[in-house]
Formats: sequence, C-alpha cells, structure tokens
Amino acid sequence: MRRIAIKSLMLAVAATFVAAAHAAPATDVSARVKALNDLLAEQWEYTLKEAPEFATVLGDYRYNDRFSDVTLAHAQQQKRDALAFLARFKAIDTAGFSEQDRLNQELMVRQLQDGIRGTDLKLNEMPIDQFNGFHLQLAQFPALIPFDSTKHYEDYLARLNQVPGIFDQLIDVLRQGEKDKLMPPRYLLEKVVTQCQSIAQPAGEASVFGNPVAKFPDTVPEADRKRLHDAIIAAVDTKVRPAYRKLADFVAKEYAPKGRTDPGLWALPNGDELYRFAIEQQTTTNKTPDEIHRLGLAEVKRIEGEQLKIAQKLGYKDLKTFRTAMAADPKTHATSRQQIVDLYKKYIAQMQPKLPELFGLLPKTQVEVLPVEEFREKEASGAQYNQGTPDGKRPGRVYVNTGDFAKRTILNIESTAYHEGVPGHHMQISIAQSLPGLPPFRQQAGYTAYVEGWALYAEHLGEDVGFYQDQLSYYGHLSDELLRADRLVLDTGVHAKHWTRQQMVDFFHEHSSQDEPDLQAETDRYIVYPGQALAYKIGQLKFLELRERAKKELGAKFNIRDFHDEMLNGGALPLDVLDARTNAWIAAVKAGTAVAAK
Repeated sequence: MRRIAIKSLMLAVAATFVAAAHAAPATDVSARVKALNDLLAEQWEYTLKEAPEFATVLGDYRYNDRFSDVTLAHAQQQKRDALAFLARFKAIDTAGFSEQDRLNQELMVRQLQDGIRGTDLKLNEMPIDQFNGFHLQLAQFPALIPFDSTKHYEDYLARLNQVPGIFDQLIDVLRQGEKDKLMPPRYLLEKVVTQCQSIAQPAGEASVFGNPVAKFPDTVPEADRKRLHDAIIAAVDTKVRPAYRKLADFVAKEYAPKGRTDPGLWALPNGDELYRFAIEQQTTTNKTPDEIHRLGLAEVKRIEGEQLKIAQKLGYKDLKTFRTAMAADPKTHATSRQQIVDLYKKYIAQMQPKLPELFGLLPKTQVEVLPVEEFREKEASGAQYNQGTPDGKRPGRVYVNTGDFAKRTILNIESTAYHEGVPGHHMQISIAQSLPGLPPFRQQAGYTAYVEGWALYAEHLGEDVGFYQDQLSYYGHLSDELLRADRLVLDTGVHAKHWTRQQMVDFFHEHSSQDEPDLQAETDRYIVYPGQALAYKIGQLKFLELRERAKKELGAKFNIRDFHDEMLNGGALPLDVLDARTNAWIAAVKAGTAVAAK
C-alpha cells in the first residue's frame, strides 16, 4: 500500500487552488500552451503554500514553519478558489495541443471538479480514524524533515508550537461532523483514543517529537544546540503532548460515544451517494457496487482454485486443511521483528538486477526498509510505502509491520516486497517524480487504481523473471492476490450490502490465509477507508488487460520493456485515460511512429 505521511491531507487539498488575474486571450497554439503552463505553475505554487506538509514530503522546505489551515471556513474558501480556477482552465482552448498538453488541461479540470464535489459532500468533516488522520500523520512527520541545519530545527520548533491550535481546529471540525451526523464507527474511534494516549506518553527526548534533538548533526553549530534542544523539549512537553491528551480526552468523552454503531457507510446521511463517490474516485471507473462484488467473488473462486492445486501437490486433500496446517506450522511464521525487516530487504535486493529485463525506465532514488512505528503498529497494514523526495536526498521507505511477529506469516513477504518496493510503488513513484515534460501535479498524481493496480501487477512480474519457484512462496504470492480479491467482496459487502463486521471477519477467515493481526486490521481499514481497497484488483486487471491487448494487436512487434515504459511514462492516470493512451501507443507502434521513453 502506498501511504505517505500526509496522504489524506494531500487528497483534501489536491483540488484547492486560487484564481488570479485573467490572462489576455490567445489565438495561436504556442500562446495558448504557454497560458496553460503558466496557469499550471501558478496553481502548483499555490498548492504547496496551501499544503505545507505536502511541500515537505516533496522536499520543498519553504513552508516548513507552518501547517495547513484545517478550519471549516478555510475549506469553503478553498472551494471558492477552486471554482474560480476551474473557470480559467475550462476557458483555455486546447485545439491543436499535443497529447500531453491536452491531458494536462483535462486532468486538472477533472481534479478540480472532483475536489469541489468532495467538499460539497463534507468529506472533510470526518478527519480522523484509527488508520488515517492528523494525529497519526503528525507523529510520522519528524521522519520526513532533514534535521541538518539550524533553520530546519527552528522551523520544526515553530511547527511544534502550533500543534495546540491545529488540534483545536481539528476538534471544531469534528464537532461539525457530529452535528451533520458524519461519524466514524464508535469502536474505531476508541482506538484513536489509545493511539493519542500512546503518542502523548513518552516525554522529552523519548517522545517521537523530541527524538530529533537527542543527537545533533555536525552541520548544526554547537552554539545553537542547547538553545534548540531546550526550546524543542519544552514545546514537546508543554504543548504537543498536552494537545494530544486534550484530543484523546475529547474523543473519549464527547466524540466517540456518538460514533455510528453500524460499520457501513450506508448508515450515514447520503451514505449511498458517499460510497458511489468513493468508488468513482478510488477506481476511476463507473462500476457499481454489485458489479464489483460479483467480480470479487469470481476472482476469489479463480485464485482459490490455483491455491488448491498447490495444496494437493503437497499432499493435502483440500484448501482448508492446508491453510490450517500452514497456520500451525512455526516455520511459516516470523521468529523475530528483525527477520521480517531482513526478508523484505532480501527480496527487494533480489529483484533489483532483474529490472533491466522488464524496463527501460528505471528509478534513480534509493529505497530502504524500516519497521512501522510502535505507536501505530496495531492498526497499520502489513506494509506500506512512503515516497522519497524527487531529488533523491530522502530515499523511498518501505515500512513493514513487525508487531506481534510470532503470529505473522512470512509466506507473502516476497510478493509484498515487490509490491511496495520494486517494481511496485517505489519504482513507479520514483520514475513519475522525475518524468521530463510533465507538470508537477502529474508527476505527483496519486490515482489509487493506477498506483495500487500497478503495484499489484508488479507482484505478478516476479513470475516473469523466474521467482516464486518454491511452492510455498508461490502460494504466498497467490495469497496476496487473493487478499485483493477478498477486498472487492468485503468493501462492497460492508458499505453497500449492509454486512456486519462479523460477517466480514467470517468471510476473511473462510477465504484467505491472512494472519490474525493483519486480518483484524484489514477489516477495520476497509470500514473507515471506503473504496480504497477496491482499487488494487480493479487496477491490476486493467494492466493485465492492456498487456494482453498489446500482445494480441502487435504480435511480433510487442516488446515487454516498451510496454512497461509506456505504462509508466505518463505518470499515474485514471484508468480510462490509460486505456486510451495505450490504444494510441499500439497504433503508433503498428505505424512505426512510437517514440521510446527516456
């Protein structure tokens, strides 16, 4: 799963831009393209200023001394700005534009419209849960800051001093959500209380917020260190930790008791509309919940048929017996936290030299593997990817959950390593960030069906280069794919078919090999993050469909490296746009006019 530290914030501000003076009308193509590019540059600068956390993630540290304004009033101002900006983009005549220039305008219009719809649906009024939320993002934030100068420490101090005010804004938003009956499930909000208390407990340098001053780098002058140390520790202990305790107290006493009792989104006002919007945004398709549910059941049946073949080869009469044996076998479970980290490193390193067989475009940024922070490991997924900076100074990071290690299976680590690292998230995102000729909003695009669909497709590429030779390793690979098929059933089950949480857990137990910690965390994730889990399988199936289409159409002219480069050289895209671009590429290859990616 791709999850940068401020992912939900990025989604919230992605479509909020400000209008400026209208440019003079242009009649020729070059002048209109320049007007579009100037407008895109203007909106990007505004985006970074509006979302300083996003800027930090990207390695732009101009706004490192501030946080976003999360007030309700500002959300409405952002909507007004977006409407004005939308009018300006729509006014640009794209006749005669190149494919990429035309796409720049179309994708920005689409993005702005989606953001406005999200604001109208009041999605910003449910800003915290056990899986997402500013309380978690903030605690992950110190890992994103380069503490290599006095200025960076001073900016960090300024941000710490603002935390009480930001949390007060957050509480106001939560109160409005309560009034509008837009509430997460009560039992999951109780987990938020535990998380906040856990983050607030360590004091001084032991706090995740105080850790940056435990040891200063040589680049920070000795004369500044004591002053910065004492001021930051004071801010941690007198502002940040009390703010977390205040939020925990509010959620525990006022907010969580009023949380919804049914897990599905259908239980909220306009819940069905909210879910349709979530599906559209996450999958970039118009598929209905019923279509997706049926697709999920069919994929579960197909993948379990493949798993049954393995079970029978290994001497088991049926899949259930085999799963029971694997769950009881200590050899299939981790023996330590470090073993989990080491296995991820091993498989990512194993894939690296194979990449040139499959790709011309290759990532320049390095990737590292780290354990998930203990304060969120109970609710975190098994693994996730946090992007590095475009300049490569901060590497991409694969965070792996090592909590309750003895209950965690190691059979699916190989395929998950390919998903999160290479040729999955790290490769796709690192390449996208450095694509020449694309404006930044496209280099940083995060269409979930594309991003997660590519990563799931990347797991499949392990087969293409000869991995998964061991029967149990291949079974683990299939188990990861089965999980994504299960998600189609579970997500639509709870949010459209009124399944209970127990129904979800029962289906999961019947149709997966997930270890118990992951199974429970995954179930709760689908409940609070509607539609997101649908994107993986739907995206993967699209990539497989496009690959087969290209092979059929091109015959001897099909080249897997060229196909993959075409999939990656436009950045993340909506699936309908990707489909159309692929058709155009196939036609160009047939005509001998296709241009190789650089």
